[in-house]
Amino acid sequence: MGKIVFKPGTMLNPVPAVMVSCGDGQVKNIITIAWTGIINSDPPITYVSVRKSRYSHDIIERTGEFVINLTTEKLAFAADYCGVRSGRDVDKFEQQKLTAIESRIVSCPSIEESPVNIECRVMEKKEYPTHDMFIAEIVSVSVDESLMDENGRLCLDEAGLVAYNHGHYFALAKRALGRFGFSVMKPKTRKRIEAKNRRDGKRKDSTKRGRRRK
Repeated sequence: MGKIVFKPGTMLNPVPAVMVSCGDGQVKNIITIAWTGIINSDPPITYVSVRKSRYSHDIIERTGEFVINLTTEKLAFAADYCGVRSGRDVDKFEQQKLTAIESRIVSCPSIEESPVNIECRVMEKKEYPTHDMFIAEIVSVSVDESLMDENGRLCLDEAGLVAYNHGHYFALAKRALGRFGFSVMKPKTRKRIEAKNRRDGKRKDSTKRGRRRK
């Protein structure tokens, strides 16, 4: 099968669609960002790239803080709204009935409805033609208690997270194709892990049915 050559562009897909909250005590805002990711493990360092014209750009630049709030299927509508409307014109928290809660370390608010809130403090800003990249250290992470299993393991597959792919929002399937390192696992190890995953899946389904009966 042949290849068709495209003009160089932003073809990296899928990408996150996160809701970034910011504020200075007087104003607060949410901007939906797709250009984000991890650039270092220890210390944990992330980034968000924001157009210079955006309302949130000046807030983040002035305060040096922001919170990355992960987006779920239930938040997809709000995430899209926060990406196309300007905080200069509307209060996005109010319009989308989102709850601004106090963050643990940074002064700007987190979004209560998001299952994971990642608090960030800006380390440096890199300027590019269309966007400025705010490189920031992750200083605190808060997760919903409902995502923790009985062993204290974070089950993000239960959060209903979404990704952004070529102009559309997609729900992330719960069916895992493999885990890190599965390509080099010994067959016995792989079978043992697969059996455990099946047991865990049945246990989760049973728990959900019990909750529905209540």
